[in-house]
Parts: sequence; C-alpha cells; structure tokens
Amino acid sequence: MSKYDIIVLGSGPGGYVTAIRASQLGFQTAIVEKESLGGVCLNWGCIPTKALLKSAQVFEYLKHAEDYGLTLENPDKDFGAVVKRSRDVANGMSKGVQFLMKKNKIDVIEGYGKLKPGKKIDVDGTEYSADHIIIATGAHSRELPNLKQDGKKVIGYRQAMTLDKQPKKMIVVGSGAIGVEFASFYNTMGTEVTIVEYLPNVVPVEDEEVSKQFERSLKKAGIKVMTDSSVESVDTSGEGVVATVKTKKGEEKLEADIVLSAVGIKTNIENIGLEDVGIITDKDKITVNDWYQTNMPGYYAIGDVTHGPALAHVASAEGILCVEKIKGMHVAKLDYGNIPGCTYASPEIASVGLTEKQAKEAGYELKIGKFPFSASGKASASGNKEGFVKVIFDAKYGEWLGCHMIGAGVTDMIAEAVLGRRLETTGHEVLKAIHPHPTMSEAVMEATAAAYDEVIHL
Repeated sequence: MSKYDIIVLGSGPGGYVTAIRASQLGFQTAIVEKESLGGVCLNWGCIPTKALLKSAQVFEYLKHAEDYGLTLENPDKDFGAVVKRSRDVANGMSKGVQFLMKKNKIDVIEGYGKLKPGKKIDVDGTEYSADHIIIATGAHSRELPNLKQDGKKVIGYRQAMTLDKQPKKMIVVGSGAIGVEFASFYNTMGTEVTIVEYLPNVVPVEDEEVSKQFERSLKKAGIKVMTDSSVESVDTSGEGVVATVKTKKGEEKLEADIVLSAVGIKTNIENIGLEDVGIITDKDKITVNDWYQTNMPGYYAIGDVTHGPALAHVASAEGILCVEKIKGMHVAKLDYGNIPGCTYASPEIASVGLTEKQAKEAGYELKIGKFPFSASGKASASGNKEGFVKVIFDAKYGEWLGCHMIGAGVTDMIAEAVLGRRLETTGHEVLKAIHPHPTMSEAVMEATAAAYDEVIHL
C-alpha cells in the first residue's frame, strides 16, 4: 500500500489545481482519475464549448463580412470539422495537465477511486493511504424524471458537443449557462432552436435587466424562447421527437430532431464510499466547514460536490485554500459574495455581487448607472453594439454592490469589478481611475459616471 501526504480524488479544475498547490507546499501528492485528466471542465465542459462558440463566432463574422466592407461569397461550414477542432482543443488542454502533473512530481493513479475508513482509497482493487484525502469528484448532467436522456434523441451536454450530424431542429430545456451557450452555438450554425424555460426569465440568476436584454437578443438571432413553460413529456417513437410543453396558455406540441436537457447538474457522490466512511451529506452535497473539512477527520471536499457555486474557478479557489489551511498557513475564508459568473453565449453575460433586486431587498439606498455599448466608440468600430454595463453602488458609503454586463467580450471585463470589490473600492474611485479609450472596458467607468450624474457620453 502506497502512502502519501495528500491524495486528491478527481482531476478537474478543482482537483488538479489542488494537487499542484499541495505539491508546491511540499506535500507528497497523488491524484486519482477514472477518465481523463482535467475532468469535465477541460474535456467536456468549459474548454470545448468555448472552442465550439469561437467557431460559431467566426462563422457569424463571415456571414456578415459585407458589414465590414469585405466581400465573401457563400460562406459555409463543415460541422464535423468544427466538432473535431473542439475535441483537439480539449485533448491539448488535457495533455497540458499531464505535463503539469509531471512537472510538479504528482503521482497520477488511473482508475475508479472509492473512499475507505482509516484515510484510505481503493482504486480498482489497490489501496492507497494518506494523511489527508480531498474529494473533488465534480458533477454530471442532471436528468428530470420525465426527460430521461437516451444519448440519441434526448441528450446531455456531452452528446451535444460531439454530434455526428447537425440537427435541423433542436429543443433546449433550461436557459442557464449550459443551455443558452449550446442554443447560441447551434443557432449560429443554422439549427432552428427553441428554448423552454420553467421560470419567468431566461438566465434566471442574472439581474432582471440583463435577462430581458438577453431574451431580446436571443429572439433577434432567431431563437424561439418559451418562458414560464415546462416539458411534460417527450415522444421519441418517431423519426424525431415530439415534446409536449405546458405553457400559461395551455399545452403545445413541438417537433424537433433532438432535445438537449440542460436542467442543471447532479453531484458525483454516489458509489465513492461516503457511506462506508461516515461522511455526512445534505441535499446531494457533502457537508463541509469553512476550510472544506468534512465531519470525518482527514477527509475534505471541494468544488461541485459541496454547497458553493458549481463553477470551475470556485473549485480551484476552494482547493488552494483547503491545502493552505492544511499546511497551517494563515488564510481567509472564501468570500462567496464576490464570485464572478460568466455565460459565453452571444452576447456574453458577466456579473458579480448583488442584483438590483437583491440590493433593494437588503435595504440599501442605491446609486445605479447604465452605459449602453451603442454609445461606445470601440463597440461601434467592432460592430458589436448590443448590450450594456450596469453598476450598483451603495448611496451612503459608495460601496460597489454589484456589476452586471451583457455584450461582446464582457467575460474578459468582469475581473475589474471583482478586484475592485475585494479592495473595497468606492464608486468615486472607479470614476477617477482612468480607463483607456477606445475600449469596451471604459463602459465600466461610464456606467459609474452615470450612477453619480457625471456621465459624459450619454
């Protein structure tokens, strides 16, 4: 039996980052992975979907070349080549993680890991022990009882990335990040897409103004949007699918080639030995304290399997904090109120902090500013004038309560708000920080100026 200081179960962006930080801190470290290094994010999530979306973006530019004074006749796409490029990108990233494991002298144990009492892990019949075991097994696509995935006509995100043939019609159930990103991709590539969302607004976790703008953008792009609606059943007996959708006006039948179920995720906590060890769970999540310790000494959990936001960058931050605490370093608790969220559809969405509704419900007196990209020189020059930046400040002390963006490239802009909020920046400080011109990012300054009645370009 091999003995380590730390064994990490799962090699997604939570697991492999945790393992690297542990190795940097001098721990003899091993990582257990049953499939591919990098986990879902690198192989079947964050990275390959962005590759697909980039191909769609380039295709969209080609279709509108004349808008830029360019001539291009009959631009077309090779769907199989687009999918292959996405897989090549994912494979390259996974190989990059393999390199990082070797560079940091981390042992990679291939196989299915199952927790055992006494701080041990069984991997396909071989036992390993460690002083500390960190669970980072992530999550997979959640299935609704009336929307079972068969992998052919009713699919999840994995199949959506690797379809052999582009469907002519697709129904996307759920309008969270996964749903709208695939809806955006397939629509741009030429598939007729319908989104069915149970709640009143698409991207329901976002600020209401962002949700409404995004719905307008989806409809403008040719996507049919059905909110306050639910798929009651799907008939797959024919050549395609017939979905029965319940709406406020009654039932409606939708025909399509395929249904993509994007109704959230379910944690990978089954059959990993939690019951054998006695680790407590609550509502499909492992219960941990502020330092990611479970109720059983020596066992920890990070990422999607815990109660925090199911985001790659959250899992990474939790893992780093966890091993630094194990090392005895002085660390601060993770601020879950300052976690950025990004959606990479077209247009992109990025946000951090409180929505306007949340801020009002919390009792703040607000200063709110919005700056539309239609008034941005850079946005006009690039041909991407859709969307806006919205900032929310506490009127009394100037605290930056929230920032919400929708538009081209905003996922690369939100870090300014995250850093500003962490440093307790006030609205006046943002306003006086000189932003370069012309850039999309100066919209943050302009929105702040609007909040304080000092806006110049509106």
